Amino acid sequence: MHESIPLARPEITEEDIAAVTAVLRTPFLSGGPQVNAFEDAIAKYVGAHHAVAVNSGTSALHLVLRSFGLKGGDEVIVPSFAFAAVGNVLLQENLVPVFADIEAETFNLDPGSVMRAVGPRTKAILFVHTFGIPARVNELRTLSKKRGLLLIEDASEALGSSIQSKRVGGFGDVAIFAFYPNKMVTTGEGGVVVTSDAQVADRCRRLRNQGRAISNQWYQQMEPGFSYRLSDLNCALGLSQLARIDETLTRRRTVARLYCERLSHLPELQLVREKLDEEIGWFTYPVTLAERFSQEERDRLWAEMNAAGVGCARYFAPLHRQPVMKARIKDQSLPITESVADRVFQLPFFTQLTEGQIDLVGNRLEAALGKIA
Repeated sequence: MHESIPLARPEITEEDIAAVTAVLRTPFLSGGPQVNAFEDAIAKYVGAHHAVAVNSGTSALHLVLRSFGLKGGDEVIVPSFAFAAVGNVLLQENLVPVFADIEAETFNLDPGSVMRAVGPRTKAILFVHTFGIPARVNELRTLSKKRGLLLIEDASEALGSSIQSKRVGGFGDVAIFAFYPNKMVTTGEGGVVVTSDAQVADRCRRLRNQGRAISNQWYQQMEPGFSYRLSDLNCALGLSQLARIDETLTRRRTVARLYCERLSHLPELQLVREKLDEEIGWFTYPVTLAERFSQEERDRLWAEMNAAGVGCARYFAPLHRQPVMKARIKDQSLPITESVADRVFQLPFFTQLTEGQIDLVGNRLEAALGKIA
């Protein structure tokens, strides 16, 4: 019988279990000391002054948009090659997504395309460190400052990534991270806003808790808010995981290196290469088929791999192609986004993946390629 290898698997240690169990023996299941400790630890790790923990990365992004007072009809430049949350939060706030194209090698926003997308109603640039690969932050910062635009950094997939030894999360006016089970650090479900702007942090804290003022006065609801809190149970798990993040990142870089060594001889594949001035906090292992392949062939490959017991995924489907966007945006030409999205797929990737399993994935991938080539 074939060994099955999942797409992702969280690493939960006995220390993690003990940390969560310890919270169950306290009266603080939510709103207690673990939340504050986790926020402090994340802020210190990223190098920001403030961190606000919430129940998902999507919630974090939603609070960021609300906290900066963007108004309905304002335009925000975003990548179309991104997780659905990026588009959803903009639509929920009645903001207009303006999609810019990406670079094929990094999957991240092309600053030149961003510059061409800026118009009179543009208020912000929302960029993503896709798959943990650092974006071209210096060019995006220069552009945002020149045009007076808010710069939002979506580092949901990039905890531990760095550019010139500076960790991502501190390059925009505000940043978010997410802690879903397939991330480098998980809280089960969860996210965080990080910023050095005290007013933004205070408003995010208020909004995550029904819009209540943070004070000793009796219940003071200052504005309509949300129930976006993150529990002490989640934060205890996050703290335990964050304590070993250097070890986790090192192991994930080893897994990525082993994949590269195993697959680099295959001319059908384009692999991610780490640059000298950056470190990738590997979230997934993306592989792009050569340009001669079609979406249909990529989908056949994906089906073949999953049928062979190797968990593979196809993401991201471009946001500008989604039915929910059709009535909200103008038709746009995003040739790189569309080409890459049609050919990229993700191989199994998690901290505990062994060299033997990587070799097995490679063998089954070569067999699958032989069926579609």
